[in-house]
Amino acid sequence: MADSIFKDKTLLITGGTGSFGHTVLKHFLSTDIGEIRIFSRDEKKQDDMRHELQANHPQYAGKVKFYIGDVRNPQSIRDAMPGVNYIFHAAALKQVPSCEFFPMQAVQTNIIGTDNVLHAAIDAGVERVVCLSTDKAAYPINAMGISKAMMEHVIFANARVAAERGGTTICCTRYGNVMCSRGSVIPLFIDQIRAGNPITITDPNMTRFLMNLDEAVDLVMFAFEHAKPGDLFIQKADASTIEDLAKGVQKLFGDTGIHIIGTRHGEKLYETLMTREERLNSEDFGKYFRISADERDLNYDKYFVDGEVKTPSEEAYTSPNTKRLDVDGVVEKIMTTEYVQNALKGLFED
Repeated sequence: MADSIFKDKTLLITGGTGSFGHTVLKHFLSTDIGEIRIFSRDEKKQDDMRHELQANHPQYAGKVKFYIGDVRNPQSIRDAMPGVNYIFHAAALKQVPSCEFFPMQAVQTNIIGTDNVLHAAIDAGVERVVCLSTDKAAYPINAMGISKAMMEHVIFANARVAAERGGTTICCTRYGNVMCSRGSVIPLFIDQIRAGNPITITDPNMTRFLMNLDEAVDLVMFAFEHAKPGDLFIQKADASTIEDLAKGVQKLFGDTGIHIIGTRHGEKLYETLMTREERLNSEDFGKYFRISADERDLNYDKYFVDGEVKTPSEEAYTSPNTKRLDVDGVVEKIMTTEYVQNALKGLFED
């Protein structure tokens, strides 16, 4: 599938040195894609990625180009745009406690940075852009979620403008916790067990959606192939309590006990992937939901239809009301991640 769509095309990944970017490379390196551009502000991570490619995939390393820059700097993102056909926009500040203490940094990267990327893409005539959002943007209560919610509105506004010009197609994806990505608690749990310490959790009854990196890439690819301007695609996902997640990790790596430390800054008891209001315009695609853009302008009188009143559905799509995994289900789920598989190999080799 990727071969036909991406043949000889150039793909730019913002925040490309992160876990998402690494997974995209794994999916695309051996296809007939023309070029992959990694855009990020961390030259050390770029250098590490470059050496890793040269060591493990020398035949494909030439496909990958690296651009040092920051989405906060409009010129640096413009400099990476010439010749780009498609963009996966993954650059973000996403650590919830950090954003609570430095909310303007979240504004600069997640909101203004996204606007910079989209303006540069539209001006450069990029064909399609997929932006990555988070479940914390639905009914947000913390600075990270609020900044991501505003980011989504920036995306939809730019998508409307681009569609009116007949150019770039811009859409958005929203998904829950990606296991073993940056910010995931699973690597922390494993490190605590290996050090012989109890696992620290904030609230044992807290629930979170669980998905792996390959599923995140699959969602982005589905959105890429099926999106109309301004569409929001949502990944359906299983969930578990944090206590069961901790017990699942301990079932694989050893039981060192659990220590409850209390809720951190900005944490929610549960997450929402799709709001009640969004459900009104949603389509069910099996593994995904699509929420179509509201194509009305501000002249609401034009859209009056006698007798047609829509009210929000009764339930949002949340981590408490999706499929709940027990401890064995958690074990099966986290075993789908390369990080856990490699960690177990390392554990057994020691």
